[in-house]
Amino acid sequence: MAKDHNPLTAEIWRQTVQKIRARTPARIFVDRGPAYTTQMELELRQAHAAAVDAVWAEFDLEGDFPASFTAEWDLFEVWTRTSSKSEFLLRPDLGRHLSDSAKDHIRTRCPSAPDLQIVIGDGLSCAALIRQVPLLFPLLQQQGRRRGWKIGQSFVVHYCRVGIMNEIGGLLAPRVLILLIGERPGLATAESLSAYMAYQPHPGHTDADRNLISNIHAKGVHAEHAANLVLDLAARMMAFQLSGTTLKASEQMPNDDQPLIT
Repeated sequence: MAKDHNPLTAEIWRQTVQKIRARTPARIFVDRGPAYTTQMELELRQAHAAAVDAVWAEFDLEGDFPASFTAEWDLFEVWTRTSSKSEFLLRPDLGRHLSDSAKDHIRTRCPSAPDLQIVIGDGLSCAALIRQVPLLFPLLQQQGRRRGWKIGQSFVVHYCRVGIMNEIGGLLAPRVLILLIGERPGLATAESLSAYMAYQPHPGHTDADRNLISNIHAKGVHAEHAANLVLDLAARMMAFQLSGTTLKASEQMPNDDQPLIT
């Protein structure tokens, strides 16, 4: 499309583009000629470097979370069967299983059969945990207690994959398990967190048995909104005793006219 050289039209277009860009971290309407501008090329390289760093970074519970946050929630850490970051990236299967010592530690520290069990996993972005968990986690705890739910003792799982939910469910038998885990970084942000959820997870569960609220970050789903979505979904799981694909968006809570958001 040929450029319109009318100053008024050009200004309207500029303002429109600014409004659209303000609503998404995606790179849209970027300035370019035969190739990206130097500035855009540098921004893309910076974003790629941040994504790589987020994947390879090692999460340090004592150093990466505020000491007051770790102490308030009495967080402890366990490991999967993966022995290193390299092995974690090459062997996803090992990240779906807890080490024997981790199982013993969880049994010792965590009460069984809570209504809500919240677990923190590093996944593929430590940056996501560092930025989002201290904002979201207290909201889930506080609002969950206001609903009268018994909330289990939380902990951090290093070298964690989503499938770890099955083993944790088998150990602790929660009604609903929430796994807060770092998403695979993209060029829009390396700080995006996901909340995977399942009703009574156990060995044999697949992705079809889980629900997901993703893109939890400053330019995506904000912590306050994410907490509401997560807890409303947990309430529906408990009411229907279902999760995953069998929990349809059209299903309603008793005396509830609001559709399920998944």
